[in-house]
Amino acid sequence: MNRRRLLSLLLTLVMALSLAVPSMAADTPWYAEAQAYVTQNGLMKDAAGGFDANAPVDRLTTIEALYALAGKPAVAGADNTAVEWADAVLPAFDPSVGGDGTVTREQVKSLLETYATVSGITTDGLMIGDASGNLMLDKVMTRAEFAQVLLRLSKKNIATYTEVMDLQVLATSDLHGKFYPWAYATNTESTSGSMTQLATAIKSLRTENTLLVDAGDTVQDNSAQIFQNEEVHPMIAALNAIGYDIWVTGNHEYNFGMDYLKKVIASFDGKTLVGNVLDEDGKPIADGYTIIEKNGVKIGVIGMVTQNITRWDATNLAKCTVTDPVQETRKIIDKIGGDVDVLIAVMHMGVENEYGVANSGTIDLANACPEFDLIVSSHEHALIEGKEYNGILTIQNKNQAQTMNDVHLTLAKSADGWNVINRTSKVIEIKNYESDPDLLAMLKPYHEQAVADANVVIGKLEGGNLAPDNEIKEIPSAQIMDTALIDLINDVQMYYTGAKVSAAALFVMEANLKVGDIHKSDSSLVYKYDNTLYKMQMTGAQLKKFMEWSASYFNQYKDGDLTISFSPDIRAYNYDMFAGVNYEIDISKPAGERIVNLTWPDGTPVKDDESFVIAVNNYRCNSQLLSDVIYKDGDKPTLLEIDVRGDIGGVRELIGEYIKTVKGGTITPVCDNNWKIVGNNWDEALHQKAVEQLAAGQLTIPSSEDGRTPNVKAITVNDLK
Repeated sequence: MNRRRLLSLLLTLVMALSLAVPSMAADTPWYAEAQAYVTQNGLMKDAAGGFDANAPVDRLTTIEALYALAGKPAVAGADNTAVEWADAVLPAFDPSVGGDGTVTREQVKSLLETYATVSGITTDGLMIGDASGNLMLDKVMTRAEFAQVLLRLSKKNIATYTEVMDLQVLATSDLHGKFYPWAYATNTESTSGSMTQLATAIKSLRTENTLLVDAGDTVQDNSAQIFQNEEVHPMIAALNAIGYDIWVTGNHEYNFGMDYLKKVIASFDGKTLVGNVLDEDGKPIADGYTIIEKNGVKIGVIGMVTQNITRWDATNLAKCTVTDPVQETRKIIDKIGGDVDVLIAVMHMGVENEYGVANSGTIDLANACPEFDLIVSSHEHALIEGKEYNGILTIQNKNQAQTMNDVHLTLAKSADGWNVINRTSKVIEIKNYESDPDLLAMLKPYHEQAVADANVVIGKLEGGNLAPDNEIKEIPSAQIMDTALIDLINDVQMYYTGAKVSAAALFVMEANLKVGDIHKSDSSLVYKYDNTLYKMQMTGAQLKKFMEWSASYFNQYKDGDLTISFSPDIRAYNYDMFAGVNYEIDISKPAGERIVNLTWPDGTPVKDDESFVIAVNNYRCNSQLLSDVIYKDGDKPTLLEIDVRGDIGGVRELIGEYIKTVKGGTITPVCDNNWKIVGNNWDEALHQKAVEQLAAGQLTIPSSEDGRTPNVKAITVNDLK
């Protein structure tokens, strides 16, 4: 139930305890009325006799008093004590303060503010300060002062709860084939997250009141595609073994056709939800909602996928109908809203709308459906520990099982039923957990199959390595000249997108592919990261800005320099090299003025107002091209398509597929030399002397202070020995 509705209901409830207090004589202490009140109602120990007004009040006394005022509700799954109740309902009150420890006025203030949110009251007038209004928050709260607070509390309408329950929601998403702690593209161990590690984390956190949900993008990436002929995909086998309650299809579940998706859905033991996709016969491929009961609490869960799946998998969905997920959700809430105590959305949708398509993001969902208590967002791989949109807690996880969100919804039962009175969320880092041995054993045959696949020879490189040896060890040749290595990446990106221009970076200094057999996993030697391929529309003016931003990677050449050097503040992966155009980088000029002689391959100048398609990776698109990094005036390129050929995988997988199928398994180093660095007008003989002294260890090229960028200072004439 939405918190605003809850507070409205709570304000209508009757006072929990009698307010009858005998009148006091004029000469009695200022706290006498409060002492009489707490004595009569049993709210403070020893209040009747030996009441030490100036003694500090302790934590246990404070929470026992508030527990009594709340009607001594039971806490599901725990002892029915004030301490258990406070741990569940009042998490803002520092639990590290011991039962006999004193509390400050600031701690009591914090406690009262939290209590107010769960009991439908205001904190106005509960605490009184000195004559100037100073609440003296650093002072210890006395028993007399707290008794007075309780008296004032009694004059407000306080809800009486009969039971309190902690409903836990463990949420994952975008697992992308990470069933084992292994990266099959690089054929190396990877313990940043996996299903086997998730199993351990879930076992350690799960209670009898836990709901386990996943928001999709499960059976694609990390070689997951090789298991399509298996009776049960290893990712689904892992979901089943761990005991997931809910699974929602992600956009990548549609990469492989509807027949395969139906097979995957049928193999999941829990409840699959996707309420806005109809098959070729007009039948829903899964239900849009389910109602699950935990200890008498009815939990409604609604699941949808972004409608933009028709943009990425138009062919696979040609005979299907995909509807607006927010509109479908609204229909379901109108149908079941009165039948559930808690309402949760598990959506394969990002927070923001994509491509300007209304209702493709969960912000629009929150605005249209304020009844939700929790929205599990996904798709963007952006970590959101807990952020409210329209008063609804929204969470999201990183990809490949790196994180899991641990959400706690505190419910209280009163005369009108169960109500959500508090919500908290925290991120669980899965790298901190060892793999579950039982799940490791169960999934080992799949792992061995994937490792064997990674070692399959897919082609051969003949005629030389893709990148030449570095003239200077610390300066990658593939960053200061055009090479067959970067041209291969750009050729692949242009081939699969049909783009006129492409941009790609050298991720690591050692990137290369050497003469001989090429294994499937060797594509990682060319392209380390698991970026996906994006397609954008860009103008000539926008391209020029993009290229100038990239060329700022170089330090400006100065007279006397004998080597090219890089900015210590820019990482190698943020320097792109471009294909489809010819250009020069004049490093004698300041950043922002370096791109010269920019033409098309036929020599025609690139005009500012002409428009074309460019291929980039998802990181470059989201982090720089669609942010305010490059285009501060708001004139940004247009995103046309994400995850191009996601059925094959990301850029790394596309490189392997290109070598195998497009090039027939054999490639040779091909470099079109479409760009070069100019402006470094050093004396060539002195440059060669610097090269020799560097090789002999007589000179050293420094790296950035954090060690992440090499070659941050040029060797100069004055450095020569």
